[in-house]
Amino acid sequence: MERIRAVLIDIDGVLTVSWRPLSGTVAAMAQLRAAGLRLALVTNNTSRTRAAIAVRLATLGFPVGTEDILTAPAATAAYLREHFPGARCLLLNSGDVRDDLPGVTLIDEGDADVVVLGGAGPEFGYKSLNRVFRQLQRGARLVSMHRNLYWRTEGGLDLDTGAFLEGLEKASRTEAAVTGKPAQAFFASALAHLGVDAPEALMIGDDIESDVLAAQRSGITGVLVRTGKYAPETHRAASGTPDHVLDSFADLPALLLTGADSGSDSGTDSGTDSGTGDSPGT
Repeated sequence: MERIRAVLIDIDGVLTVSWRPLSGTVAAMAQLRAAGLRLALVTNNTSRTRAAIAVRLATLGFPVGTEDILTAPAATAAYLREHFPGARCLLLNSGDVRDDLPGVTLIDEGDADVVVLGGAGPEFGYKSLNRVFRQLQRGARLVSMHRNLYWRTEGGLDLDTGAFLEGLEKASRTEAAVTGKPAQAFFASALAHLGVDAPEALMIGDDIESDVLAAQRSGITGVLVRTGKYAPETHRAASGTPDHVLDSFADLPALLLTGADSGSDSGTDSGTDSGTGDSPGT
């Protein structure tokens, strides 16, 4: 795969599980760095800022800095500054990412021009959701950092923003603008950040639709890993076929640097679901 110059990497379920490195992932990233590949960690994580994510990963041994992290909140801030400058924004999110929303006017009370949904959590109770619904009824625009239906925790699968977003869209007869994965603008921003064209990039993730197939629709090579929230039934029912399927991110250097496809295939199988995550929006 000589044409690949850059790698886009999902975090939760690909590199880490509950912020613990999956086996071989730290060494694999070091190999990619040593080979001169450009790396960007692209995540829908909405519970931590870019700086906090970078510090946590660096503490675990990953060779990354804040400049390597591209998040849905950061993409959302850019979208709001461009499309709704000066707008009053009501944010519903689990976790504090205000530092990644520079130039965005956030309100706690009163009417909003834009409702912004981040990652789901305890904050997504009836009172809060109904407040959002009423803002949409009066004409506020709807922006969502992602539309993931669920993520994996140590206790199993937990509902994420997409499960609530679809109901809000139908009830308010509106459609959300999605700013994180799988939005093509998010991938375009990552490519611009890395300074490469789509055919020169590869995306690796555990979400076949939002990570892999969405990247492939943007012309990026897609790699699905059988960790995190990977499930054989989701793989079989997907809307397309990944370019490659690997058991783990640890297998990526062999695929990229030697051309070996060890532990990979492009079809479906029984697989394993070995990873867990701890934050919404993987």
